[in-house]
Amino acid sequence: MHVVIAPDCFTGTLTATQAAAAIAEGWGRSAPHCLVTEVPLSDGGPGFLDVLEPALVGEVRALTVADPLGREVPASILMVGAEGERTAYIESAQAAGLHLLGAGERDPGVTSSFGVGSLLRAAREAGARRIVVGLGGSGTNDGGAGMLAALGVGSVDDLGRGGLGLADLTVTALNALPAVRAEWAQIEIVAATDVDNPLLGLKGASAVFGPQKGATPQRAQELENALGHYADLLNRQLPPSLDLISGKPRRLDREPGAGAAGGLGYGLFLLGARRVSGVDLVLQAVGFATLAASADLVVTGEGTFDWQSLRGKVVTGVAQAALEAATPCIVIAGQVLVGRREGMGIGLSGMYAVAADPTQEQAALADPVGTLANRAARVARTWSPPPRPA
Repeated sequence: MHVVIAPDCFTGTLTATQAAAAIAEGWGRSAPHCLVTEVPLSDGGPGFLDVLEPALVGEVRALTVADPLGREVPASILMVGAEGERTAYIESAQAAGLHLLGAGERDPGVTSSFGVGSLLRAAREAGARRIVVGLGGSGTNDGGAGMLAALGVGSVDDLGRGGLGLADLTVTALNALPAVRAEWAQIEIVAATDVDNPLLGLKGASAVFGPQKGATPQRAQELENALGHYADLLNRQLPPSLDLISGKPRRLDREPGAGAAGGLGYGLFLLGARRVSGVDLVLQAVGFATLAASADLVVTGEGTFDWQSLRGKVVTGVAQAALEAATPCIVIAGQVLVGRREGMGIGLSGMYAVAADPTQEQAALADPVGTLANRAARVARTWSPPPRPA
């Protein structure tokens, strides 16, 4: 029996590579007769480059950028392709990631995406004609303003103060946007997002993702207002184009993915970027369709399998790819917070939690590798029973 193990990271505890290894260890313990293939995955968030590097023939370039609070942190760029046709892959979470902040530092009102702009500039200076930006796992909610400051759209004092700093912007703070957009017109920018949320509204960056970055309900509303003011100013600076079908203005803040990574998607759209699904890009890069077709079972996973997982995340991408290959797919997650009907709706044949109730959460956090491996071992006894004697 061939089992493909293809998880995302378990946010805050395990990288995708560590999660895949833990599941494989537990599976092998109960089902040593199985052929197990480990395929760590990402949807554009943390681990994006770690997953792509083995699959793409390229060169990793190290550099130092600013984290969400302006401190220096190590980062890297993956350069792929021949001179003159080079593609750079960058991971926004290396500069703007929530994991870079301590528990007491998480405040999307003051964190900045400036370091992501530094990654973009470095990729261009390295000769990239195409830049793929993985978006996800951010600790920022500034609509990409900090990133735009790093590219010369405005001053750091105006654009690099975090999401709340956008509330008192004037239109003159964004005067250089048309020139910067023209400067980047010859570079193809691809926003590989893990979600399709717009910038504003009930499904926007502040309302949906602000709380997990440390925003109180009041702070989330303040951020929503600040981003709304910011978007209005930008619509004056860069008037919306008309939709060719409806004839209505095509506002970039309403585009799917504009709310990704605290509005970094929106900032990239202002530079002329187009959006793709991050997980679909990664699945294609690792040749997942072929792997799924060769398998008897696909096992995916993530830290928390909830309603957000149903919109552009790794579990959904893997389940759909397995469904197309007519291969059963199950998920092992730290927590499972959706019902069986929702799981079946995306193509899952089973859902299993490491921490099935609150009393097990502490043990899972204390020993994420051991508890995940043990859960995988129990699941393997159901899905990979020993072969019958001849």
